[in-house]
Amino acid sequence: MPRFSANLSFLYQDLPFLDRFDAAARDGFRAVEYMAPCAHPPAVIARALAQNGLTQALFNLPAGDWDRGERGIACLPDRVEDFRRGVALALDHAAALGCRRVNALAGIAPTGSDPARLTDTLVDNLRWAAPRCADAGVALLIEPINTRDMPGFLLSTTAQAEVILDRVGSDNLFLQYDIYHAQVMQGDLMPTFARLQDRIAHIQIADTPGRHEPGTGEINYPFVFAELDRLGYDGWVGCEYRPRAGTRAGLGWMAPYRADPPPPHP
Repeated sequence: MPRFSANLSFLYQDLPFLDRFDAAARDGFRAVEYMAPCAHPPAVIARALAQNGLTQALFNLPAGDWDRGERGIACLPDRVEDFRRGVALALDHAAALGCRRVNALAGIAPTGSDPARLTDTLVDNLRWAAPRCADAGVALLIEPINTRDMPGFLLSTTAQAEVILDRVGSDNLFLQYDIYHAQVMQGDLMPTFARLQDRIAHIQIADTPGRHEPGTGEINYPFVFAELDRLGYDGWVGCEYRPRAGTRAGLGWMAPYRADPPPPHP
């Protein structure tokens, strides 16, 4: 049975961030994830996790100035020192939160840049980061993101990610397989997963079009979840979608996969 993680950067947007932990636990989630924990002291987030019996499934390395359009810095030649400082900060937070996976966003290719130089920078940064993450007991992940939602993102397909994994050559670098992004860019979802399963350390989901909850679009999620079970995937499945009509109102899709019904909200 799939184990679902609530992405608190997408779900429960009507609540303050720290209140989302309680809401997720009440709705049957057993883990959470989000873009980055660095806006809050690690002790505060650790307390929210412990109080609600939640596991910290994953978070992203610092991704640069999001408000100014940065979507990761791992490929940017002039941000190498920032990337390294971000790795150190993320590992400090991972230790405090008991998190065993961090995701490195490659970033958007600047206008007029040389794609080969950007890719070389990404590979060099990952070669530097992977053993340091391994020493901390943390898996390092990379994620292909579709270029319709994020134009210019350097890493957009699993084929590109395989090349990066091979070039880095680390046994501590894995793929974050976002089924929504994969459907937009390439389809062939479960054969791709089956072929790359040994290199996949985390899954995320949303339906398309709209990036809403499962059951609102074209992806056959009952089949996807059954295949994940058949293939023996036992990692977390991150729910990184935009609820169409409120988070709790849209959780009907998850009912067949709950071991126990969630307690009623007060």
